[in-house]
Amino acid sequence: MDSTFKTVTSSHITISELMLPSHTNFSGKIHGGYILSLMDQIAFACASKFSGNYCVTASVDTVNFLMPIEVGELVTMKASVNYVGRSSMIVGIRVEAENIQTGVLKHCNSSYFTMVSKDKEGKNSPVPGLILTTLKEVSRFQNCLRQIEMKRLREEQKSIATFGSIDTIINSKKYKIKVELQ
Repeated sequence: MDSTFKTVTSSHITISELMLPSHTNFSGKIHGGYILSLMDQIAFACASKFSGNYCVTASVDTVNFLMPIEVGELVTMKASVNYVGRSSMIVGIRVEAENIQTGVLKHCNSSYFTMVSKDKEGKNSPVPGLILTTLKEVSRFQNCLRQIEMKRLREEQKSIATFGSIDTIINSKKYKIKVELQ
């Protein structure tokens, strides 16, 4: 196999952790910030394993907390590299919680972390190409291409806001806002 390319499977990382009372928020559910911290750790491990370098988080796209996680549940996170650029990778993460007494599994979160490979001097470092071996991997790669395009379009839209569009918002009765410019 060409060493400048690696399979998606070579990036797979899975971690599991039992949720403890110390991980809860004020409502007694597992704190979203704690889950995000675990997700950042698995994204780092996945990207570093794939690239062979230290990696940093460049962005986190769309974190939707679908289901609450309870104390005593076993949380399992699965990560894989779904897309590669020159020095960046998009790592997909799936979060599931299992009631260890009943065996019931629930999907709690899916998210995408953009990670950047760094060399020993802290400069961006090239990553291997990606070998897609299943239709699911191809689909995930295509989803990443759509995400990248949507992000580009959002950034482009930010740069073209005009006073006319701001004025329209200010004068609209559609929004629950009060504007008191100083």
